[in-house]
Amino acid sequence: MRAVVITEHGDPDVLVVTEVPDPEPGPEEVLVAVRATALNRADLLQRKGFYPEPGPPRAHEIPGMELAGTVAAIGDRVSEWSVGDEVMGIVSGGAYAERIVVHERQLLRVPAAVGLADAAAIPEVWITAWDALVLQGGLTVGRHALVHAGASGVGSAALQLCRTLGARVVTTTSTTKVEACRALGADVAVDYTVDDFVEAAWEATDGLGVDVVLDVIGGDYLARNLKALRTGGTIVQVGVMGRGRTEIDLGALMPKRARLVGTVLRGRPVEEKIAVTQRFSREIMPLFDTGAVAPVIDTRYDLDHIAEAHRHMESNANIGKILIDVGV
Repeated sequence: MRAVVITEHGDPDVLVVTEVPDPEPGPEEVLVAVRATALNRADLLQRKGFYPEPGPPRAHEIPGMELAGTVAAIGDRVSEWSVGDEVMGIVSGGAYAERIVVHERQLLRVPAAVGLADAAAIPEVWITAWDALVLQGGLTVGRHALVHAGASGVGSAALQLCRTLGARVVTTTSTTKVEACRALGADVAVDYTVDDFVEAAWEATDGLGVDVVLDVIGGDYLARNLKALRTGGTIVQVGVMGRGRTEIDLGALMPKRARLVGTVLRGRPVEEKIAVTQRFSREIMPLFDTGAVAPVIDTRYDLDHIAEAHRHMESNANIGKILIDVGV
């Protein structure tokens, strides 16, 4: 099969499409013929050598953390899927390839309203946003969230989730993406190049502060997130697009009885990935069928133009997901 293999770390040109052996499914695994995958910031870090796939090294380092495709073969104990089923899912790596094996319970059905080609834009960012806001942040109807990078993949999912849950949301974005964030459900879209999101959060909540912060930036945003937070609120850190190191005033953290939660999906044990995937299937997947939510797709590239796709993500010009068409 064809796959993108990292043989050395560096700029996008190190990404090489080459032939590698097809994987074989284990007893509880499904072999998926990949129709499309999608880019995530973790892919850029892995390419540079900063975020390797967890677990024992594979024979070939193939990035890619989400996919949509068709079941091509099943293991002896697989009971939930049949050959020909259209599926999507999250993985720890290996999705930049024509075929991949996935545990059967890490897979989700493809919503009919979305379709196979676009479904690869769902698993990673939607599960990340929902897990961070709802499961870890406790967001519910009537509460307030602050979502950074509202036009990103995670951000575009988070804004729609807040709107659907009946929560109010303040988001940060760049000048050219403000209107897109409003269209996705932001009650307040803050242009971070000219405005202060702390002031916007206080104004939107009548001086109480937000209940949950979903942050993919890090760095000096942490101290400002704390200022924007309500007493008893939660900051959920899911990325560090800015800087990973910063200082925080513990004297400001304690009186607010605040929680700071750091989280990633990629490094979790397979049992935890299965649990969150199955709950997402029950609670959120029906929303795609009704059209209440939908993946936001910025651009598509074919597998041979993977380096160009990485450059596009690094330019921070995208609104929503960047998809890679792998099969047909």
